[in-house]
Amino acid sequence: MTDPNETDPNTPLATPTDTTRCGFIALVGAPNAGKSTLLNSLVGTKVSIVTHKAQTTRAQIRGVVTEGQSQVIFVDTPGIFAPKRRLDRAMVEAAWSGAGDADFVALIVDAERGLTPEVESLLEGLDAVRNPRVLVLNKIDLIKREKLLALSEALNARLRFDQTFMISATKGDGVRDLLAWAEANAPLGPWHFPEDHLTDLTMALTSAEVTREKLFLRIHDEIPYNATVETRSSPSRRMAPTASTR
Repeated sequence: MTDPNETDPNTPLATPTDTTRCGFIALVGAPNAGKSTLLNSLVGTKVSIVTHKAQTTRAQIRGVVTEGQSQVIFVDTPGIFAPKRRLDRAMVEAAWSGAGDADFVALIVDAERGLTPEVESLLEGLDAVRNPRVLVLNKIDLIKREKLLALSEALNARLRFDQTFMISATKGDGVRDLLAWAEANAPLGPWHFPEDHLTDLTMALTSAEVTREKLFLRIHDEIPYNATVETRSSPSRRMAPTASTR
């Protein structure tokens, strides 16, 4: 596995100038809305794991895109849903925390599912978020144009969004438009990461996340949903991820 953050430790951050931009955009949405797939598409490589299981993402994962004078940090948050367990509550709190701390908030909606009760709840929560908001309708390849336009109108009538994007994260359609908007609207300021960084995850955490992804993809009822992965480094510095259930 290639370390997405492999770089010379002496590489300096960009020198602040009048044209340097850097901004954080939180990706929020219901479970399985496609936030992690979108993050990977924006960054251009795999930084967040993706499975068919809901609530795969448990903590905030940041993907860094640096182009020209702009650096945009997209924050993949856990899916927001009605929590039932302590872990659920922690995941939802992490998601809303990411939304409150970001410069912009992007609501990712599964266009095929439409205006579900989960999306209704998200709209109510986002009404209290004062940061600029954008609406991202994902999976547009799975819905007819007439229904897509009606959904966009309904959501914009419920909550004011600064911009609406219609995309297919799996196919890459419309993703470049979202990225270009983010780069142009990022606040003026110095970069937070070296130019060649793609994520804030360490190699050990990346290895653990990918191992957990493979467990979810290949083992179903046999493994508890709250499985975690610990990564141990041998003296040879080769990573040896080992799975455990907690």
